[in-house]
This record gives sequence, structure tokens and C-alpha cells, in this order.
Amino acid sequence: MAWASLPQAGAQLLLPSCAAMSANRPDAWAIILAGGDGLRLRSLTQKIAGDLRPKQFCALVDGETMFDRTRRRAGLLVRPDRQVAVVTQEHREYFGPLSSDLAPGCLVVQPSNQGTLAGIVYSVMRVEHLAGDVPIAILPSDHDVIDDRAFMTYVESAVELVRALPDRVVLLGIEAETPETDYGWVEPSRLPLPVDGPPVFPVRRFWEKPSPTLARLLLERRCLWNSFVMVGWTSAFIDCVRATVPEALVTFVPLRQALGTPQEEAVAAMVYAHLAPLSFSARVLVRVPDRLLAVRVKDVGWSDWGHPARVMAALRRTGRQPTWLEPDGLASTA
Repeated sequence: MAWASLPQAGAQLLLPSCAAMSANRPDAWAIILAGGDGLRLRSLTQKIAGDLRPKQFCALVDGETMFDRTRRRAGLLVRPDRQVAVVTQEHREYFGPLSSDLAPGCLVVQPSNQGTLAGIVYSVMRVEHLAGDVPIAILPSDHDVIDDRAFMTYVESAVELVRALPDRVVLLGIEAETPETDYGWVEPSRLPLPVDGPPVFPVRRFWEKPSPTLARLLLERRCLWNSFVMVGWTSAFIDCVRATVPEALVTFVPLRQALGTPQEEAVAAMVYAHLAPLSFSARVLVRVPDRLLAVRVKDVGWSDWGHPARVMAALRRTGRQPTWLEPDGLASTA
């Protein structure tokens, strides 16, 4: 597949006919992001697990790791052999069984954690290598969701939307409840698109981790929390990176050429040695609002477990009592 450019940004959105859509319906794939170090939650996960495993490989609820919960959630929509996990070599003792659990080629092992931009580019390239240009749902593995089925119904709606609008990337925007400063925010347009299903909005602006004052203003404007769950075609994600951080794609060219060969691991180490840690939100999403759409998501019980206090608040709110949570065990994290 050629890494072709998008049509001119800002062009009118035209929905193709049903006949045109049905002619190009490859299976959707999922990428599970599991390469982070989980440093902000380490004070909690180390107490639970007794080691330095990152949060995605820690059994925080009901004996199930965050990664396993995300994979089970993805399975409501995406076949197991269409699921790719991106991890980091340093965590091998915690993700080791995935080498045999996942389909061949579906485990992407980064030499080091260089941020979400590198993890997404590498894993999207792997999906391209395995399947070509297909719809992809990108799912972080550190989210708590109470109603998995309802949440994945929103993801399914986003998949159908990008089948109609293949040059767009769709974000799942959570109806905001508090003025969070640790989240990215999506400012949607006032009027939704004329499509069936949950409301879908063009994106006016993307705000990454706003100040407290701005976060309160965004809440008043009914802006959305960015869940960082994204849906788009392989080519749409690559085009967004090309439009914002083209040098990253140039750096990844040798690795793209080595995919599936015995040289891939060595080439990945060489490529990653020249990468600086970059955030996909801050370096890509913020700069291409005209390529983004947002689905308004509500009533699914979503929370980003990036901090011990947020974990404790979510457990209290839902009445869950994990076995590690004793009456005086973690009071200092609340």
C-alpha cells in the first residue's frame, strides 16, 4: 500500500452510497497499547503485585489484568486473530505469555518506550504489513469501563463511520463530568453530522492537558474528554502523522522495510535509538482537528486509571472491593 496523502483538509464530507461502502469491507483490527511504564500508578501496583510491573499487567480488579480486560473488551468486536498488542522489551517477564497467545505477527515488541507516537506508528505499520489498509480501533490498556458492551457499540459505530469517511480518524469523546487537567479534551462543533447512531461531530479543536481555568471553561462548553480510543484506516493514521511529524515516518522507513524479516528486531533497536519520546496526542491530534471526528459517549462508566486517587474513586463509585483493598490498606492513596 502506498502511503498516499489525504484529500485537501476542510473539504466537504460526502457520504458514499451503501453499494460503494459494501464493496470495501475488510475486517476491523484492534491495536492494544500496552507499552507504557505506568510510573504514576506504581505506588499502588507495586503494593498489589510486589514487583515493578506496569499497571497494564497488574491485576487491579477481580484477578484480571488491565491488559486482559482490554483484550476481552476488544473481543466483543474484533476477532482474536485481528488483535495486535504493542509492548516494550523491558516488560517481557510480564507479557511473555502473549508470544503464544496472540496470532503470529500480532505482538509488537518495542526496544524501549518512546511514547505513544512511536508505539502507534510501529503497530499501525505491522497491521499494514499483515492486512493492508484496514479499519483499526486503537485501545489503551489502562482504562476502566463498567459497561464493556455499550462501550464497544460506540467503537463499532466509529468503525462504520470510517468505512464511509476513510480519510477521517474518529475519537471516542466521553461526556465530561469534572474539569480534569490530566486528560486531553475535544471541542466538538455545535452541530452533529447527519448520520445514524450516536451523535458524531466535526472537531473544532483539541486541547491536551489544559490548565485548571481552561478545564473549567471546557466543561462549561460541554466539551468531551478524549478517551484516546481512536478508529481509522491504516492510511488515515499514517497520513495524520505525515501531516504533523513527517520526520518520524522517515525514521521508521528502515523498520517498515524490515517487518516480518529476521532483521526486524535489530533494525527496530537501531530506529528506536534515534527516537525522542513523543506523544501522539500532543504532536499529532492537536495539529489536525480538521481530520478528526468525535463520537459523544455517555453512560459506560469510563475512567482513565492514570493515578491511584482515580482508581480509588472509581472503585468507591461502583462499589467494587478487590481482594487487595483492605480497610486500612490504601487509605493514603485516596
